[in-house]
Amino acid sequence: VTQLIDSFNIGGLIFFQGGPARQLSLTNFYQSRSVTPLLIGIDGEWGLSMRLDSTMRFPRQMTLGAGAKPEQVYQMGVEIGRQCKRMGIHINFAPDADVNNNPANPIINSRSFGEDKNAVADLAVQYMRGMQDAGVLACAKHFPGHGFVVADSHVSMPVDEREFDQIAQHDMQPFKALIDDGIPAIM
Repeated sequence: VTQLIDSFNIGGLIFFQGGPARQLSLTNFYQSRSVTPLLIGIDGEWGLSMRLDSTMRFPRQMTLGAGAKPEQVYQMGVEIGRQCKRMGIHINFAPDADVNNNPANPIINSRSFGEDKNAVADLAVQYMRGMQDAGVLACAKHFPGHGFVVADSHVSMPVDEREFDQIAQHDMQPFKALIDDGIPAIM
């Protein structure tokens, strides 16, 4: 990584595993080597604990969708954003805005706020607002909706063979709500 920073002036890094002390030490070291400040990211849908050991565990989105109030999801977003910011993280690849509309999906399930597109939209917006109010960029995923497919996109290429109107009607509502509320990035 140091060679990439020194030779190519890369723009950013994302950490996927480790501990908070090591991550913070590496972040500070890499930032000190970089001519241009690095954009530091994490894929932390349910907080730092999704990737870093010995950090606070927050509920997964399905648990929140089953009973959390929107203001609770907002407060969770604020706290996750606060923790990210303390770690030198600028962008969190969250919230997951997929509608969980296929029980055979092997990867989304508990990562989704649920099967109701409007409830998913409301909670995803609150999570985004909380993180951004804490000073961390949010990135919605997985556009145009990964909740219907039956393949794990980490190991294969999922294909959604529904008509566009079906996808638009069932999967895009949360993304539209996030876009209307100013989400800065979508994966």
